[in-house]
Amino acid sequence: MTRRPARILPVIVLSQLAGTSLWFAGNAVLPDLQNRLGLPDQALGHITAAVQLGFIAGTLAFAVLAVSDRYSPRATFLACSLLGASCNAGLYLWSGEIPLLLTRFATGFFLAGIYPIGMKIASGWYRSDLGKALGFLVGAAVLGTALPHLIKGLGQTLPWEIVVLSVSLIAALGGVIMYVFVPDGPFLVAGSRFHPGAMLAVFRSARFRASAFGYFGHMWELYAFWAFLPPALAAYASRPEPVDLNLSLLSFAVIAAGAIGCVVGGYLSVSLGSARVAFAQLAASGLCCLASPLLFNATPALFIGFLLFWGIVVAGDSPQFSALNASSAPREQVGSALTIANCIGFGISIVSIQLLNLTASLVPTPYLFLMLAPGPVVGILALRPLLARNLVGKSPWG
Repeated sequence: MTRRPARILPVIVLSQLAGTSLWFAGNAVLPDLQNRLGLPDQALGHITAAVQLGFIAGTLAFAVLAVSDRYSPRATFLACSLLGASCNAGLYLWSGEIPLLLTRFATGFFLAGIYPIGMKIASGWYRSDLGKALGFLVGAAVLGTALPHLIKGLGQTLPWEIVVLSVSLIAALGGVIMYVFVPDGPFLVAGSRFHPGAMLAVFRSARFRASAFGYFGHMWELYAFWAFLPPALAAYASRPEPVDLNLSLLSFAVIAAGAIGCVVGGYLSVSLGSARVAFAQLAASGLCCLASPLLFNATPALFIGFLLFWGIVVAGDSPQFSALNASSAPREQVGSALTIANCIGFGISIVSIQLLNLTASLVPTPYLFLMLAPGPVVGILALRPLLARNLVGKSPWG
């Protein structure tokens, strides 16, 4: 039996956190970019959507070319960390809205070689306990997404360029420590080949349709909530009785709270099943969407507490949906099914982001998140057939 070094999971988690910090680096310094480049208010939705679109393109390219099977996953992780960090630094090097969007697209493209590949690296070391490991890994990705807001919040007097370059340095270091300290694991196997024509075939499975549409509902809400959280906090802070809030630090805290939901949900799924855990968290986040207008009139303590709870449940079901999609897909088409589901899910997130982007100037901020509620509603309705089975999701690569 192969002995697993104790450092493996901590290093993978740290590397995953570092690499995914590239995701919202542009969002964290957006007000500074708007002042520097004269960007419109809609720039928030555009730069967020550019990263999502890049991630979709990268996911498809990596799947079609079978990059993680042709090359060592940790070498792929290193290369994409370095390239993604370089593209992120383009925020500092280039000026103009079009170059800005192109650099965010390129950053998203290389994130496709960081976030999913980190999970595949973990699958080379974990089998029976991979579900718990994935909970930690997705939690690390959530923390990474929030990290630029933390850097901005702790160093409010720092130039925005320092924030951007710090994130690039962190991401690059994450790739290096992954490559140096985590060798390819003994359980690493080649993934099934991607077949673009499998879209219709995989959706013939009732179980996969149920888990995939649950995931789609989750994705309608998740990234749009994260993207528009800072404007929502700013709107609350500037109400008739102003409240002094560190917007960046609070944005970090709310997004990072999702890591708690990921880890706790991973443990609960062992006894309750992934479907039930995902259903409960998705239903809770849907209720938060519906209640959000009322909380804008609440005290600061209640408002922040509400957002922290929402942050926990809005992201906590992410690893459960990854596991459910893998366990529900036709066995011979798992790779294709996961690629298709991920691309559709991130495509849906672009639609919801742009919807909020277009209506932000038309709808009072307290009512903006109501438009996210249809996602959880569709998701929990889709998941119902899986609840009775008490499904415990498996690894996408195991």
